[in-house]
Amino acid sequence: MTDTTFDTTVAAPRSAVLDDAHVGDIRGALGTVRLDDTAPRTGLSARLKTLLAIVGPGLIVMVGDNDAGAFATYGQAGQNYGTHLLWTLLLLVPVLYANQEMVLRLGAVTGVGHARLILERFGRFWGAFSVIDLFLLNALTLVTEFIGITMAAGYLGLPKTAAVVLAAGVIIASAFTGSFQRFERIAITLCAASLLLVPVYFMAHPATGRMLHDFVVPGMPGGSGQLSTVMLLIIGIVGTTVAPWQLFFQQSYVIDKRITPRFMSYEKADLWIGIVVVVVGAGAMMGFTAAAFAGSHAAGHFTDTAGVAHGLAAHAGKVAGVLFAVALLDASVIGAFAVSLSTAYAIGDVLGLKHSLHRGISGAKGFYAVYAGLVAAAAVIVLLPGSPLGLLTEGVQTLAGVLLPSASVFLLLLCNDRAVLGPWVNGPRTNALISAVVGVLITLSIVLTASVLFPDISAGAILDIMAACGVAGVIAIGYAEARRRRKGWARTGRGVDRTGRADWRMPPLETLARPVLSSGYKVGMTALRTYLLVAMVLVVIKIVQAALAH
Repeated sequence: MTDTTFDTTVAAPRSAVLDDAHVGDIRGALGTVRLDDTAPRTGLSARLKTLLAIVGPGLIVMVGDNDAGAFATYGQAGQNYGTHLLWTLLLLVPVLYANQEMVLRLGAVTGVGHARLILERFGRFWGAFSVIDLFLLNALTLVTEFIGITMAAGYLGLPKTAAVVLAAGVIIASAFTGSFQRFERIAITLCAASLLLVPVYFMAHPATGRMLHDFVVPGMPGGSGQLSTVMLLIIGIVGTTVAPWQLFFQQSYVIDKRITPRFMSYEKADLWIGIVVVVVGAGAMMGFTAAAFAGSHAAGHFTDTAGVAHGLAAHAGKVAGVLFAVALLDASVIGAFAVSLSTAYAIGDVLGLKHSLHRGISGAKGFYAVYAGLVAAAAVIVLLPGSPLGLLTEGVQTLAGVLLPSASVFLLLLCNDRAVLGPWVNGPRTNALISAVVGVLITLSIVLTASVLFPDISAGAILDIMAACGVAGVIAIGYAEARRRRKGWARTGRGVDRTGRADWRMPPLETLARPVLSSGYKVGMTALRTYLLVAMVLVVIKIVQAALAH
């Protein structure tokens, strides 16, 4: 249970890897690749076996994304607006891939977690900010996972206290086995159980033709009178689908699974499998919820996920309601796994603690203490009488939306840091896509912050904010173009030498030269820092005021 030995663990010469347990055989849920197995994968069978061994990080992070908060968000979209917001899922696919591909690349090439890289490359302030921000947001997110567990247990007729305590025990015990492979087998099994949403979809019989149309043709339901409400829901969909914890989790999990650059193509395939599963699950939820409430008095009046289960039972039968509740329970546990691990990995990385699922409890006491402490605290909060659970769920979505741009900005900067990624740095097309994504996320974050501070904000004010952000984006592009011409750079940016990248790993952090900060960078980071601090404080004040009123 707490065995501290590792399989073929070796030191990493000229490597930045912080924990020796992160080097050795890849022992995945579905297969093993030995450290000394360097033979080329030429046949289909060999490639498939390797893929099965690698599958895990991308699948778990994506399925964990469809957690209790996502069930509530997609359920609200389906019950209140039918399938009219399905198009948001299609738009998020390239965002999901680009973001998660960058962090898996950072993990495989550097061997160092996201929080530690931010600390080393951008200074103590941003390192502390990123970890404290992640810790607080993840703690609140964990509470929403246990809220999902209570909702599912209530519908299934299970005692609330017993369900929460049992779930917390399972979540903690699954990580405490001292075996990465055993943990991943449990996680992959839960990921497979998320496919229970598919039979619920067919039981509810949504209009498939209408869904296909709404998936590819954008629309804003409700007209201008409901623009502010719909915009906030769209921001909620973005916040629950592209969450900050995902970046920290996948980078560290790739490292802990011992994936190196030579397996990059397999890990990208794993990521695509996860994206397909998450989009299918999200689309199914919107579709069957829309079908369950279409034409009923509850249409347009979303309450919670328990209400969705009851609506499904009334529309498609008791089995559909039960399957949905079981899927919600499953999703909440997967989400709790991933969110707790992302925090424990990040704190272990920054504080220099041993932080690997390959180690037993005695070999990584701090790592397991953080993991178990978070889970236990979230379970206790949910069981406290009078806890404003609905307000906590709303607060988590709000804070995630406000803070998401900073996570994406750091990700973009790290993936253009040649000392960190060498020949693996971003190309111009990836930079263009992520820069556009960051611009959109900042705009949505500002709209969300404004709507929290001014609940009666008008549609016109929202459009004005978006227009102002658009103008600021054009100015930023103009500045970048002027700088490019002044430096004499080609339009595709400075060339990247990809030679020898299959064997390139980041050297130890202490050997890297400090990055040179341009004036534009300093101005931009100062502005971002100021906005995030002000917005976060104001949002927290609003949430506390609402909690006291409650």
